[in-house]
Amino acid sequence: MNANIYKAHFALFGANVIYGLNYIIAKGIMPHKISPTAFVFIRLACCVVLFWALKFMFVKEKVERKDLLRLALCGLLGAAANMLFFFHGINITSPVDASIIMTATPVLVFIFSFFILKERMTKNKFIGTVIAGIAAIFLIAYGNKSEGTSSLLGNFLVFCNAASYGLYLVLAKTLMRKYNALTVICWMFLFGLLLVTPFSIQPIMDTNFAGFTTNTYLVIGFVVLFTTFTTYLLNLYALNHVMPSVTSSYIYLQPVISFAMVSIYAFILMKEEYAQDINIVKILSCVMVVIGVYIISKPPKKLA
Repeated sequence: MNANIYKAHFALFGANVIYGLNYIIAKGIMPHKISPTAFVFIRLACCVVLFWALKFMFVKEKVERKDLLRLALCGLLGAAANMLFFFHGINITSPVDASIIMTATPVLVFIFSFFILKERMTKNKFIGTVIAGIAAIFLIAYGNKSEGTSSLLGNFLVFCNAASYGLYLVLAKTLMRKYNALTVICWMFLFGLLLVTPFSIQPIMDTNFAGFTTNTYLVIGFVVLFTTFTTYLLNLYALNHVMPSVTSSYIYLQPVISFAMVSIYAFILMKEEYAQDINIVKILSCVMVVIGVYIISKPPKKLA
C-alpha cells in the first residue's frame, strides 16, 4: 500500500474511535437536557458554519446545477435521516447494541456498491463481513430479550441509520469523482440542515437552554467538533483513496470502543443502569467483530 492508503486507514481508525465514544457520550444528555431532534439541529447548524468557512478558505469550486439533486439526496441520507435515526435510536436503546447494529452497514454498502459502483467483492471482504455480520445479527436477536437499556424500536431506528449511512457512502463516492470532498460535504450538510429545520422548530423552542450545565455544553461541543466535523473530514479523506466498503468496514471497531465505555460507566463510575448491558454474549460478539475487521483489512494474496 502507498502512503495515502496508510493515511486513509489511519483516518478511518481515528474516526471510528470517536464514533465509538459518541454512543454513550451523546446519550448522556438526552432527553433530560435536550431532545434528539433539537440536538441534531444544533449539530447540523454548527457544522454548516464550520464546513463552509473551511471551504471559503481553501476550496474555490462551484457545483453544476444538475448535481444539486444528488447532493440533496446525500444531505437527506448522510445528514438529516442518518442523524435523526441515530439520535432517536440511541436515546432509547443500549450503546453497545447500537454500535454493533451499525456493523450491518458494510453489508448494505456491498449491496449498494454492487448496483451503483459495480464494485467486486473479494474473498476476504465476504468472509470478514459474514463473521462480523453473524455476531451483529445474533446480538440483535439476543438483545431484544435481555435486560438492560435495550429497545426493539431503538434498535430498528439505529438499523435505519446504518442503511441511510451506507447508501450515502456510495453516493458520496460518485460525487467525489467529480468534486472536491469538502465541496460535497458542505452541500450535504446545508441540504441536511434545510431538511431537518421544519421538524426542529418546536423541539428547539421547548429546549430549556438556561438549564444547560458545563457538562451539557461539553457533550454538545464533542459531538459537533469531533463526532461530526472531524470524523466527516476523516471519512471523506479516506473515501478519496479507498472504496466505500473499506470505509464502512471500520465500523466494526465501534462496538469494541462502546463496550469499553459502557464497562467504565457500569463498573468504575457505578452507573447501575448500564451494568445489565454487559454479558458474555456481547463480549463474544465484540471478539467476532475484531476478527471480522482483521480479515476484511487483509490485502488479497498476489498470485505468483
